Amino acid sequence: MDVLWLHIVQWLHTVGLHVDAGTAREVAGGMAQATQKLDMPSLLALAAALGWASGFRLYAVVFIVGLMGATGALALPTGLHVLENPLVLAVAGCLMLVEFFADKVPWIDSTWDAIHTVIRVPGGALLAAGVFGADNTTMGVIAGLLGGSLAATSMATKMTTRAAVNTSPEPFSNGLVSLFEDGLVVGVVWLSTQHPVAFGFALVAMVVLSVLLLMVLFKFLRAVLRRLSSFFGGSQPVVENPNV
Repeated sequence: MDVLWLHIVQWLHTVGLHVDAGTAREVAGGMAQATQKLDMPSLLALAAALGWASGFRLYAVVFIVGLMGATGALALPTGLHVLENPLVLAVAGCLMLVEFFADKVPWIDSTWDAIHTVIRVPGGALLAAGVFGADNTTMGVIAGLLGGSLAATSMATKMTTRAAVNTSPEPFSNGLVSLFEDGLVVGVVWLSTQHPVAFGFALVAMVVLSVLLLMVLFKFLRAVLRRLSSFFGGSQPVVENPNV
């Protein structure tokens, strides 16, 4: 425990905060309690949540989870300790703010999503793998595959839904959907860390709902895939009519 609170004091000094040993010990006690909650269901829930939420808001996930670890609200697994680094938090926070506003503007949000198709899925996989990777290589690989698959599913659902919403002539529905996604990411991270079993049931429901949405909005999914192909192929994007 002495080593733990010593590390806390050192980290606080790096960000310009100076505390006495007594305060640091109280923080360490809270982190020790949080560590006890990281049993296998909690770790699996955290890995799944990181993957799923990354498909919506990768930078927000990095910032929120890193901040929770840095403040002692959640004792992160060893493989995720890098998220607590002040520089990582600063960069993730800035990108989170940029994404927050870019995601509220019709069509700009689709361009932003297209660019991040090559970032969110690997990012979700790496975060999920980090839950186990430092201590268990096999579980790290399994978690990485799970996280990447969940990130791809949630990202496909997000982009397909946005393609459908962007066909609406009024400008408000896009912002409302974006705000809902913001709240969903926060809710997913919170539920996974506080009630992992309940999150497991919620995750199954969200995946089923995503599959149903992708089936119902298949024509919009097809338009998204063609737009991505044009975007990364360097050709002029073809304006799709999803009603065809």
